[in-house]
Order: sequence, then C-alpha cells, then structure tokens
Amino acid sequence: MQPQAHIQAFFDEPTNTVTYLVSDPATRQAAVIDPVLDYDHRSGKASTASADRVLEAAHSGDLTVACVLETHAHADHLSAAPYIRQRTGAQVAIGEHIRDVQTIFRPVFNLDDVSGDGSEFDRLLQDGEILKIGELTVEVLHTPGHTPACVSYRIGDAVFVGDTLFMPDYGTARADFPGGSARTLFRSIQRLLALPPETRIFLCHDYKAPGRDSYAWETTVAEERARNVHVREGIEEDAFVAMRQQRDATLAAPTLLLPSIQVNIRAGQLPRAESNGVHYLKIPIRIAA
Repeated sequence: MQPQAHIQAFFDEPTNTVTYLVSDPATRQAAVIDPVLDYDHRSGKASTASADRVLEAAHSGDLTVACVLETHAHADHLSAAPYIRQRTGAQVAIGEHIRDVQTIFRPVFNLDDVSGDGSEFDRLLQDGEILKIGELTVEVLHTPGHTPACVSYRIGDAVFVGDTLFMPDYGTARADFPGGSARTLFRSIQRLLALPPETRIFLCHDYKAPGRDSYAWETTVAEERARNVHVREGIEEDAFVAMRQQRDATLAAPTLLLPSIQVNIRAGQLPRAESNGVHYLKIPIRIAA
C-alpha cells in the first residue's frame, strides 16, 4: 500500500495561486507543484520570495526536492521552476502537449528562441505515465480544456488538478484561451469526477466566491459532484458548454497573461538578457483598422 503523502500548501495572494510541496515521509523525497515567481507588473521587478518559502519548508523538513511538476503553462503567474531547479537540481516536468501550446504562442510573440518541441523542459509527461517520488506513485492524467497541455497529478488519495476545477462554490476554469475548449474541459472534469468520491482535490487557485470570507483550495470528488455550481451531477455537457462560452465572453484577460505565457512556455526561463544585462518581454500591439 502506498504511503500517505505529506502535503504543504503555500498561497500567493497577489496571483491567487497555490503551490504545493508534496513529500514522501519515508524517503524525504519531494516534489514542488506549480511554483510562483513573484513579479510586479507595474515595475517589472521580480523576486523569489514565494519560492524561497517553499525551499525553506523543504530544508526545515530535511526534504530533497527531486522534481518540479507544472500542471500547465500558466497565464496568471510566472513560474519559479528554473530557480528551484538551480537551487536543488530538481527536474522540471510538464505534460507533453506543451508542444502544442508553444506552437500556438510562438507566432503570437514572434519567439524565435522557443523550440516548439518542449525541450526547454527536462521531462515531457504522457497520459497515464507513472512517476516516483521516493515511495510515492504519481499518475499523470491528461486533463485538457483550459489549455491543450493541462495535466493533473494523482498521488494516492489526492489529485492536483491545476486550473481545471475550482472550489464547488466557484466552479470551473475558463476555456477561451487559444487551444482551449469548453467541451474538452467538461470531459476532462468528468474523468476527474469518476475518481473515488473520497479523493481529495487540490486546486491551483482560489478567488473566494461571493459570500465566502476565507480562501480555500482543498475539496473532494464527492463535494464537487454534489455542489459544483458548473458541473455538479445532473448538468449535461451541452448546458455546460453554453454556460462556459457565455461566461468566458465576459472575462477580461488575466493581468499577467502576456508576461506569463512568454516565460512559462520556456519552462519559466526569462528571455535572454540583452547587452545591458536586462531581460525584456514583448507586448504585441495590433492597431484596429
């Protein structure tokens, strides 16, 4: 029987993102899921304070961080994966369909330094692939819809679902980014909700639904089936797709969309520094006719 994973959550309120440090108590091996690089969009300044908190927890627990697991190329925060790799030697892994996301966004930003083959990452993961964190078994589940490359990580009775699902009172991820699909998202969610009802679901974000005063990022399959405002039992696929498309049409782009995509499809690496030692990001501008 697989040992129970030790799970520590780190909430970054500026981006409403949850990073997880998941470890095997027996071997002290650990993984970091969805680490955040602190970035102030107004000043262009970045820091590693959030990632350092995760690394400090790993150090205090005498943990060896063996890998960084990205659930997808995030559009709302910059990844701190390269920093954690530099500090620990951990491999950075993501779903193999990151190649599709790179293909979509390379021309958007005219990025000639992005491979298109995912080689910026140490490991590309296939649906059903099994990873080991010490004695813990990690099953990779391809759960596209929010993006083509989204994966979830099932570790024992826990599953880390990225942006696919939110707390039951908040619903589900948007599906209007390039390569996204509300219909595909619904089917991915049904795959997750087919897991045993006691399965714990760990979310990548929380925005506090109206009427809720505190942040939350852990729920269960049973709770999602019974109460999720978008996909609870009895809601059919066509109804979900119509709701999701109508809702997505009203949503503004995430504040950090443009910097995040450029960085995260490079596995969190900044563009090459120019002759003055400064890294520059691109802002595509299209003038309406």
